This record gives sequence, structure tokens and C-alpha cells, in this order.
Amino acid sequence: MGDVVARAPGVMGNVMVRAVAVAAAAFLLPAVPAHAAAEDEGMEKLFTFKDPKITESSGLAVSPTHGDVYYTHNDSAAAPTFYAVDGSGRTKATFQVRGAQARDWEAMAATKDAATGRGVLWFADIGDNLDGAWPDISIYKVMESQTVSDATLPATRYRFRYADGGRNAEGIMINPKTGRLYVVSKEFAASVYAAPKKLRTDRTNILRKVAGAPLMATDAAYAPDGSSYIIRTYFSATLYKPSGETIAKVTMPELRQAESITYTPDGKALLTGTEGPKSPVYRVPLPAAAQPAATPSPAKAANTTQPTTEPQAGADTGTGGLTFKDILIWLAAAVTAVGVITFIARRTR
Repeated sequence: MGDVVARAPGVMGNVMVRAVAVAAAAFLLPAVPAHAAAEDEGMEKLFTFKDPKITESSGLAVSPTHGDVYYTHNDSAAAPTFYAVDGSGRTKATFQVRGAQARDWEAMAATKDAATGRGVLWFADIGDNLDGAWPDISIYKVMESQTVSDATLPATRYRFRYADGGRNAEGIMINPKTGRLYVVSKEFAASVYAAPKKLRTDRTNILRKVAGAPLMATDAAYAPDGSSYIIRTYFSATLYKPSGETIAKVTMPELRQAESITYTPDGKALLTGTEGPKSPVYRVPLPAAAQPAATPSPAKAANTTQPTTEPQAGADTGTGGLTFKDILIWLAAAVTAVGVITFIARRTR
């Protein structure tokens, strides 16, 4: 499959893989309406984006400092722009990011600066449909506005390069305990890549593979307490310990093109969205195994040592959470892609 796609003309190969993967999912997954699946699994539709300018919601984050405020951005746009919406999906503010490009924004994350208490937003310009066409990728750090009103915010740009060659990616996450940033590639053999502990603006930062990920990962997020992280695909989501060990699969609502995921502020549920005009955002309860632990008493906390369990570079932990259905989807996508590419090749000879 990889060699065949690599020989496809221009950008067609990777775009086609994305399309056939989604088509295969639609073919193999049961045709259940999103609202029905949500009711069956205890999910609920939180809101629908009402702004006609939000057409390709690709990143999703909850404001670290403003109550009932959610951020999103489009997949790509003429200018680097993101939106703050309220719990009903109405846009409260539109922000422009100064000093940033919007080549292919695919994900965002939100953290809080431990020293100042200010919110910090991260925007990932990491999409690469040619799997390595760009010499580097960029992630922008933006201090959250202290007021929810239209503004232009300055960005700090960090450049990155993968240690093992170019990748297409659509997910970033930041461990709130360590501040370490991770990029999750979007491939049939996807991986989690760790950034250096200290990011540099004066040189390219190297991303190193530390764990496996589910195939065709479209987003990722860390729990607010750092106890777990989630990786979303077009088909489902998988929860992991910080070490990379799988905790559980989480059933997701049936969405047209699932592109985003994040945790609620209390860490007890997930929020997930999709591309498209007036797209919905669903709230999905976490399984008991992934619920945040109760806060220990001061006496117990003083006698408890929390070991660092994050995966280290070179330690590829976990299998990526593949299920039998995932394998069927991969096979269907592979067969379909090979057939379509062969047809195109014959027509263009």
C-alpha cells in the first residue's frame, strides 16, 4: 500500500487515502444516526457551531480561564484565525494571530501558565498531505486574551522536524504536569512524537517517536490532571496512561468526519467534534477506569511519590489500540485505494 501510494501522481495519493479511509469507515460502520448512538452510550450533544465562518472545525479546546468558553479553528484558511464560542455554540469573539501562518492548521491545545495563571493556547500547523513535503512544521504559542472580545494576539513560533522523516499529523497534546508537548501522526502506522523538554525559537526542535497510536489519528488531548491522554480517529477513541499503556476504548458518536477531541475541565468527560458547516460538539462520559482520582488529603499527599511515567524517546509502548474493526477498515481502504489508483494510472498513461 505505501509503495503504491508513494507512486501516485502529486498530492493525489495521500488525499485519496484520506478519502477512501473515510469511505471505508462509512461502509463498514453501522448506519446509526449520531443522536441515537449518543443516547445509547450516555453521550449528549453539547452544542452546534452557529457561525457560518466555522466550516471546518479541526481543533477544539476549553478555555483554561474563562468559564463556558470553547475555542476552535478551521482546517485551513487565508489567515490564522480562531474563534471563541459559548455553551450554545454562538461565537463570542474572533481572534487573529499575528506572526503566524495558516498553511494547514490541524489541532490546538490549551494549558495554563503555572507562574502567572494565564491561559496559553497552542495552534499546530502540522498537516502535510505529502508526508514530508515541508522541511519543517510549526506550532504557535499564544497567550489567551484576558477578555473574550475580538482581538489580534501575538504568537511565538516553534519549528519542528521529525527525527525519522516527514509525517502527516493532525493531533497535539501537552502533559499538564510536565509541560511536554507531543505530536500524533496520522498514518496507517501512526505514532506519538515527543518534543524536547525545553522548546527553542532559535533552531528547529526535533520530534522523537515514543509510542504507538491508532491508525489515522485525527486529534489527541491530555487529561487536566495528567493521568491519561486520549487519541481520536475517524472511527473511535482510545485512552492511554502517560506511559503509553492502553486503558480502554471509548465509543464515539457517529460523525461525518471526526476531527477534534478534548477533555472537559473536570476531566470526567470528553468533547468531540467534526468538520462541516454547523457541525455539532458532543460530550462523551469517560469510563470509570479513566475517571480522575480523588484528591488525597495533605497528609497522604506528603507521603506519596508520583513517579514519572511518560514514555521516553525510543520506547515504543503499546500497540496503538487496533481492533478487528480497525483492521477491516484498513484492509477495505487499502483495497479501494489500490483499485482507484490503478484506474487513474491506466487513464493517464
